[in-house]
Amino acid sequence: MRKLFSFLTALFVAMFLFAGVRAEAAVDWGTKYITVTGMGAANPALVRVPAQAIMIAKRAAIADAYRQLAEMVHGVQVDAETTVEQMMLTSDVVRTKVSAVIKGAQIVSEGELAGGGYSVTMQMPLFGDNGLANAVMPPPPPVIETFPQPAPEVIPSMPADSNTGGASGFTVIGGGEKSPMSAIGGYTGIIIDCRGLGLNPVMSPVIKNSNGVKLYGHENLNYDLVVRDGMADYANDQSKAARAGSKPLIFKAERLDDHNANPVISVADGNRLLIENGASGFLNKTAVVFLY
Repeated sequence: MRKLFSFLTALFVAMFLFAGVRAEAAVDWGTKYITVTGMGAANPALVRVPAQAIMIAKRAAIADAYRQLAEMVHGVQVDAETTVEQMMLTSDVVRTKVSAVIKGAQIVSEGELAGGGYSVTMQMPLFGDNGLANAVMPPPPPVIETFPQPAPEVIPSMPADSNTGGASGFTVIGGGEKSPMSAIGGYTGIIIDCRGLGLNPVMSPVIKNSNGVKLYGHENLNYDLVVRDGMADYANDQSKAARAGSKPLIFKAERLDDHNANPVISVADGNRLLIENGASGFLNKTAVVFLY
């Protein structure tokens, strides 16, 4: 029986000639989808009728697409330190969930290729009910952390502008006096301009100030919201930053930390961010966009 199984397996494999690898495969952090295009062809020597060739080629293309999806998924960064593949190696639960997400990928287009063969394009979401985040994002801690409070330091009275790289004025707090550090109010989100720094998109980014204080991370957020929508949008142009709303704060990142995954802003900008979030709550709504 084992010999028969091995023979049938070898015969099945021999019927396919996988297309090499001009096939498309990409993680699109703008649309939050992984898209791959698998290609396959039947061995003419083993095909008796044209319909059989199409059927075999389609199966080969689907198998090729699944293979590419697995490769792409394994390389996705969950956070600055961890890929999906690393999580799968350390957790059977994660491995099972990721496999199920891959198997649930949807065919978005397919068709015969000129000269023979078949092409299948498949997509799977990074976020949402059937997305990768459901499989790999860590569950929420028992108690959700609150956002840190700004320290009594130099606080910009107006937000930094990515075009000028600085604030227009300052409220100086000195002598140990506790200033209310009042919010300007009305801000709908935040855009952090990381262009030119080589930002590496991840599923669970962190925003820090230049003193290393973490200002934004998944521990502060509603878990269901993070899994459904992700923590931030990645865009190459401010016109695509709709997630931050009609009146966003705009800060220029000073640098990137943690393998270029996490933006770092100045202490003053970080304090302004926390003050305005205290008034408007946009971080809690994940109204965050990184330009890269």
